[in-house]
Amino acid sequence: MQGDEDEQQRIEGFIAHWRQTGGSELANTQSFINGLCALIGVNVPAGSRADDVHNDYVFERRVFQDNGDGSQSFGRIDCYKRDSFILEAKQGSDADRAAADRGEDDLDFFGQTASTRMKRGTARRGTPGWARAMVQAKGQAERYAKALPVEHGWPPFLLVADIGYCIEVYADFTGTGKAYAQFPDRARYRIMLEGLRDPQVRERLHAIWTEPKSLDSTAKAARVTRDIAELLATVARRIEKRGYNAEATSGFLMRVLFTMFAEDTGLIPNKSFTTLLKGQREHPEHLEHQLSALWAAMDKGDFSPALGVPLRQFNGYLFKDRSAIPLDAEELDVLIQAAEHVWTEVEPAIFGTLLERALNPKERAKLGAHYTPRAYVERLVGPTIMEPLRADWDGVRGATATLIDEGKAAEARAHVEAFHARLAQTKVLDPACGTGNFLYVAMARMKELEGEVLDLLVELGDDQYVAEITGHTITPENFLGIEINPRAAAIAQLVLWIGYLQWHFRVNGADRAPPEPILRDVRTIENRDALIDYDDRVLERDEDGKPVTRWDGETMKAHPVTGKKVPDEDALAEVYRYVKPRAAPWPKADFIVGNPPFIGGKDVRDRLGDGYFEALFATTDVPESADFVMHWWDKAALAVRKQATRRFGFVTTNSITQVFSRRVIAKHFDAKDRVSLLFALPNHPWVDEKDGAAVRIAMTVAMKSKVDGLLQTVTDERGAPERIEFSTSMGTISSDLRVGADVTATIALKANDGVCSPGVKLHGDGFIVTSEEAERLCPNAFVPRIRTGFSDGGAVIFDYRNGRDLASRPRGVKVIDLYGLSEADVRDCYPAVYQHLSNAVRPQRVGQAAKSKTADAKKYAEEWWLFGKTRPEIRKALHGITRYIATIETAKHRVFQFLPMSILPDNMLVCTALDDAFALGVLSSRFHVPWAIASGGRLGMGDDPRYSKSRCFDPFPFPADVPEPLKGRIRAEAEALDALRKRVLAEHEDLTLTKLYNVLETLRSGRALTEAEREIHDHGLVTLIRQHHDVIDALVAEAYGWPADLSDEEILTRLVALNKQRAAEEAKGLIRWLRPEYQAPEYKAPVTQSLDFGEAAAVLPDNVIAWPKDLPEQVSAVQQVLAASQGPLAPQDVARAFKGKRAATVRPVLEALAGIGMARRLENGKYAA
Repeated sequence: MQGDEDEQQRIEGFIAHWRQTGGSELANTQSFINGLCALIGVNVPAGSRADDVHNDYVFERRVFQDNGDGSQSFGRIDCYKRDSFILEAKQGSDADRAAADRGEDDLDFFGQTASTRMKRGTARRGTPGWARAMVQAKGQAERYAKALPVEHGWPPFLLVADIGYCIEVYADFTGTGKAYAQFPDRARYRIMLEGLRDPQVRERLHAIWTEPKSLDSTAKAARVTRDIAELLATVARRIEKRGYNAEATSGFLMRVLFTMFAEDTGLIPNKSFTTLLKGQREHPEHLEHQLSALWAAMDKGDFSPALGVPLRQFNGYLFKDRSAIPLDAEELDVLIQAAEHVWTEVEPAIFGTLLERALNPKERAKLGAHYTPRAYVERLVGPTIMEPLRADWDGVRGATATLIDEGKAAEARAHVEAFHARLAQTKVLDPACGTGNFLYVAMARMKELEGEVLDLLVELGDDQYVAEITGHTITPENFLGIEINPRAAAIAQLVLWIGYLQWHFRVNGADRAPPEPILRDVRTIENRDALIDYDDRVLERDEDGKPVTRWDGETMKAHPVTGKKVPDEDALAEVYRYVKPRAAPWPKADFIVGNPPFIGGKDVRDRLGDGYFEALFATTDVPESADFVMHWWDKAALAVRKQATRRFGFVTTNSITQVFSRRVIAKHFDAKDRVSLLFALPNHPWVDEKDGAAVRIAMTVAMKSKVDGLLQTVTDERGAPERIEFSTSMGTISSDLRVGADVTATIALKANDGVCSPGVKLHGDGFIVTSEEAERLCPNAFVPRIRTGFSDGGAVIFDYRNGRDLASRPRGVKVIDLYGLSEADVRDCYPAVYQHLSNAVRPQRVGQAAKSKTADAKKYAEEWWLFGKTRPEIRKALHGITRYIATIETAKHRVFQFLPMSILPDNMLVCTALDDAFALGVLSSRFHVPWAIASGGRLGMGDDPRYSKSRCFDPFPFPADVPEPLKGRIRAEAEALDALRKRVLAEHEDLTLTKLYNVLETLRSGRALTEAEREIHDHGLVTLIRQHHDVIDALVAEAYGWPADLSDEEILTRLVALNKQRAAEEAKGLIRWLRPEYQAPEYKAPVTQSLDFGEAAAVLPDNVIAWPKDLPEQVSAVQQVLAASQGPLAPQDVARAFKGKRAATVRPVLEALAGIGMARRLENGKYAA
């Protein structure tokens, strides 16, 4: 007891002492913080030391920021604790006070002197000037966070203090530094001095100092949400076993769970529903009628006999169906367990996913699988929605600060009110919304922003209560969705309302209920197809009148022999024909965001059926081979170009950088009213909501106009999902999601035509045989040369290699290749082979043709003894040479090697019909490999580079006019490299090509080899392999006439330029054939190679910008000009970006930006972002 009294006395003494300071500029910041630390039981900060390495918890922590012109500016954080917080005092720091007393006029990186910073602290509380000072202090805290050393990361908390009066708390757990919002919510983020009496407040501050991440509620909420979903799944499973269909079961359980949420939030009396459930344990058969009556009362707002009280009117869609399902005692007990959880702690961002898995019989087994972490969703919602909205808000804040300084508080308030009105009308669309996680996260972030706006309005004298009605504040009706799954659509609507009501009670407390009806009957989630509309959908029937069916495109089973997942032929879906299909309309929205389905282009027909496939492609010009998600990308880009949509952002497969998907992006890049990517993340881990599988994705955000963008690249994901590290670069983002040389702008060269192709594509495992089977089918066969269509011998069985054979060890299998033979030829000349394929391949081909009506499937069935893709083009090119170059299409390391003509290559090998080792040397060099990686993109969970013939080989400009002695040296090194690798692999069966190049990569990185790596190095002679590569790199550099030490980016820039030059040469008739005797035996080079390429196009300056009419828009526009600049700008430089404006016009706007920490005024009078 005595200890409690002593603590209370300390608290009261602290409050009394600091209340007496009255917020005067003489208040001592460090003394206040030391006293606060004692009060909350944490160590006090140390003084700042000369070496910043030791300044992880200090007063006056120095930070520096490059100005872009070679100079640096400094700043001092009032109080800093690494990985915890930045504290900025409205009054300025003790060092500021001392410097002001000395009359120092040095500028910090906000362009402020110490006396200016001190002046901020004199603003009188309760006035617009005070609000301006607090806004400015927060802006400077954000700027300090940005200036911290990269290895420190972003602190999760910003604390803005008015010493002796209050501390404002802002948090950002995303690790991006772009989402600092009031914490824990608008009602509690400002801790008044008297609030320190509350033990919960002191505990919160203690955690900010000691365990800041513990205050991130998402982890705890995720556990609660998963527990609840598992309980609901148990009940759903039991109910369905009793004969109730999934739709009725899910509707019933959704009403149950919302009622549980309602009692925990006070919308119905606390614990009343749980008490009702417990009261029926002895007679569960009565519960069905009580639930129906309860939901009828909730719908109408009537008296509830079951609870014994009158209820609020819920209305809405949820309780229109009041039917309840009878429960047995065990099911009732499970529901009671669910009701006893704290439903206010449910995490809506994942609740929808888990609820869908719980209620969907097909998905229930995946309930324990991973779900998409909220942080991943935030990574896209930020640049798509919140960054532009916050940029608008920054413009308003800057204008407000300027107007307050000019004594125009009423005008300042009007600008804030106008912004709030626009924010309340902002619409967000997710056209593939699933269970609503993207929409919920967008709503949560927009409500946080709205809280800041309303608080500033209060500080400016507008304290009217904002009615929670559509158009006056942000509600679920601002968030629109399209979802084809009816259960998911209903869950998404429920998730939005649960999230909204959670926010309402956090901000307003349990005493202020939302207006009735609580669930407004407005369906913002449309249950329909997002891509096509139609007059009718007609069930296809066969000649007997029975419905035509197909595989449902989803259900898999284990193959009885291999154990691999294969389509379950018993899982069938009916086939429909779509009458008068047309593109489906989307509702108008300011922002579009989402995560459309992950279906590869080649799988769309099988997954969705012929009818849907044909209807879809009758309405769009998206290439058939593009991934399914690109249909959403295409429609969203059109909405940005042709409508009022500001930005769109999608999660897509990471194969968006592949050729067919890339064409969709390029189309919108090349349009007159073009779009640009302002954010891209080409390769990021993700969780497929459908099955919880780990996948690789890309994120892209686009807007209309030509702008530079931010490219983020994952550099370390070992801490995923909690912590992922990125590198960033700014510039024009091309359609392959790169910044720098635009390899997508290159074109195929005639010189490379006809010599490169993927290998054969079997379309039937029956073609592959073992050596023993080959001997039985074709006894005494001689060592063959693969069939090219030119005087082929009698051999029809060959050694066979695919990508895995080359990356690892060959399987030792062979393949039957009957290219050039008719069915009769095979039957008559190779009867055993004919019989084998007739049993092993023909049934599969005929069955596939019956299911899929494509021309390919029909052809494969008719020519069942031939490969699906026989590749006549590469066979023709291989005629007349003794070997060819092969590389694996998708592999961790880009390695090229010679293969003999006795080996038939698989489709996963890209083959080049060149037997000259000079070509092998060029392809193996660092002048081709970075090009191939940049051009081909990456694919799959392994994030492996993909070698595309059309993008990697066809446009690549080989060195030309190389002296023969230099060519000979390159040939010798390439031959030696190829021979060395083959020799060590033959001598050591445990070695593979992948292992060799893993160790080579480690050698190049400078990391010490492990014991296992050392063994591979020694057996594989990896240092010798490296030496051959190094010599080849230097020789190929000489062949191009370029320095050997160019960076990869410099190499790409030169190759892109060389491609353009070669294309111009070819247009004038000069073609530098790789294999002229095959490609162009009749070709004669032009007499002169002095070609006229015309005049170089003049580089035009970017269009100037119209000067915005209103001050907030002016502030935003100037801030964008600063942000886009590579270095600091003088006012006259900024003015040149606007039509007819002078420095005098933009200087006040620059001052406003500097005043709120959104720009920095340098000592030379220039400004930097």
